[in-house]
Amino acid sequence: MIKLTLPDNSVREYEDGVLAVDVAKSISEGLARNVVGAVYNGKTIGLMEEIKEDGTIKFLKFEDKEGKDVFWHTSSHILAHAVKRLWPDAKLAIGPAIDNGFYYDIDVEHRFVAEDFEKIEAEMKKIVKEGLQLERFELPRVEAIKFMEDRQESYKVELIQDLPEDAIISFYKQGDFVDLCAGPHLESTKKPKAMKLLSIAGAYWRGNENNKMLQRIYGISFEKAKELEEHLKMLEEAKKRDHRKLGRELELFFMSEEGPGFPFFLPKGVEVKNELMKFWREMHRKAGYVEIESPLMLNRHLWETSGHWYNYRENMYTTVIDEQDFAIKPMNCPGGILVYKNSMHSYKDFPLRVAEAGRVHRHELSGALHGLMRVRAFTQDDAHLFILPEQIKDEIKGVIKLIDEIYKQFGFSYKLELSTRPEKFLGEIKDWDLAEASLQAALEELELDFIINEGDGAFYGPKIDFHLTDCIGRTWQCGTIQLDYQLPQRFEMEYVGADGQKHRPIMIHRTAFGSIERFFGILIEQYAGAFPTWLAPVQVKILPISDKFMEYAKKVKDQLFDLNIKVELDSRAEKIGYKIREAQMEKVPYMFIVGEKEAESNTVSVRERQKGDIGSMSIEEISNTILNKIKNRENDSPQSV
Repeated sequence: MIKLTLPDNSVREYEDGVLAVDVAKSISEGLARNVVGAVYNGKTIGLMEEIKEDGTIKFLKFEDKEGKDVFWHTSSHILAHAVKRLWPDAKLAIGPAIDNGFYYDIDVEHRFVAEDFEKIEAEMKKIVKEGLQLERFELPRVEAIKFMEDRQESYKVELIQDLPEDAIISFYKQGDFVDLCAGPHLESTKKPKAMKLLSIAGAYWRGNENNKMLQRIYGISFEKAKELEEHLKMLEEAKKRDHRKLGRELELFFMSEEGPGFPFFLPKGVEVKNELMKFWREMHRKAGYVEIESPLMLNRHLWETSGHWYNYRENMYTTVIDEQDFAIKPMNCPGGILVYKNSMHSYKDFPLRVAEAGRVHRHELSGALHGLMRVRAFTQDDAHLFILPEQIKDEIKGVIKLIDEIYKQFGFSYKLELSTRPEKFLGEIKDWDLAEASLQAALEELELDFIINEGDGAFYGPKIDFHLTDCIGRTWQCGTIQLDYQLPQRFEMEYVGADGQKHRPIMIHRTAFGSIERFFGILIEQYAGAFPTWLAPVQVKILPISDKFMEYAKKVKDQLFDLNIKVELDSRAEKIGYKIREAQMEKVPYMFIVGEKEAESNTVSVRERQKGDIGSMSIEEISNTILNKIKNRENDSPQSV
């Protein structure tokens, strides 16, 4: 039980929900302004997520993102502590919480292998059992540097030296282990009882290929063994669904050393992408969008005006043409603005909804590349809405509805996150405040649940992010809605108002798929490669029992082809059982087996992916069934939600 003493000396009691205890941080951030004292088991506690005017309080729990971050951040310290006990000469770099666990980068002569995990985990369990208190303390810069130099922690010294002059330099101590850290952390090491080390990878110090390669150990932790067991089962299922593995096996795409981060799509992969884009275009046409296409490369002046040259330069590919700097576009929005400015607009034109499936390029570090999920070239399904101030809420609601319909087509649920002004931003704070209030009001009017992610907005505006949940419980950030007052000002965009005067439009940036390539990768894993019939690159595989029936098989293929059904003929001189197994491995929705009986009766013997053998049918009957599934975009994948 937690007891809080409020300013009027009244006491409130709360159930035990505290994961994080960090009094210094909560007070320094002003989070404890409505609480005079908070006591838990006789100790002062802190790190409140939210304190309302009536004095009610919400503590961090593991179910919350902030709670997970605190839990896993502490777990990373336990990992580092264990490594230091076993290899005292190891030097520590960084050890953050990540989306699914934590890691620590370590510099040590010993080369870690999977066999070391058992020994490290045993030491981690000892530290958990010891229940060591995490104690925070601060040091002035000079003392902090000496403190880490004495411990021969050169990476920590470098981190301290790079901190701003006025930075608070804090440390966390647990037993004989001390780490440079801003926190926050759990009260002690006793809560992460179920821990598992997962993998080892190389990681350049600070992500710079010119720096030393460190060893990165990944891990996960929970309070209960059952939670860990469920998570490990999910990871095993995720391995089976890995889009990189399935992409090769199903001949959808491949990556090449000649173009790291630049995917090559094979014919079957292009079929899937084309169907995705057909669906995307139909949805946008119904929602009143027009589609444009802007150039792949534009000059430096444009990117200076947009702010990308100064705020995003390190991620851009540049070149020189006729002694003038150019950049390959990392984003579509400046090109869309030039399209807007190509003609004068009236207030009667608004809302103006302009979509673009534009190819963009971004320089990602080689260590961050991951199949289709993190690439250097991708197609962003952008749209830019140019609107009047009084249209903000309705347009945001319309965008949310459109994205919701798109996600439901694939069986995805999602969570919403409102990200606010970052430290590095363009424009006036008053415009940011209005933009953030408008986004929040739209979400509240739609009665949608959302969380606020402070300081994680784009440099030109706040945003709403959509975090998809797939069929095995993983989350993916895809769609986004960003309200922008800045670029219309920077590009001096105008429209003629009802008063005959010129005014600035308001701009909404939004994506649904986000990156079409990344969304493709997510779908491969969502369906485990068994795409719904409408999306499948091959919808029907025709399997003749022997060469004697090849002519009839070709006739059936031609009939299906003329109906725009995606069909392949297996003409190999193999046994029918082998052909069926191969088609099953290819996850084809339908197999048509043809032999003497089928050729004589002008039918096919149909095997359906989920039901197996469904009997002999006429070409017309089974074709109509397949065409209806395609027309209705039926989600008939055996792996769908």
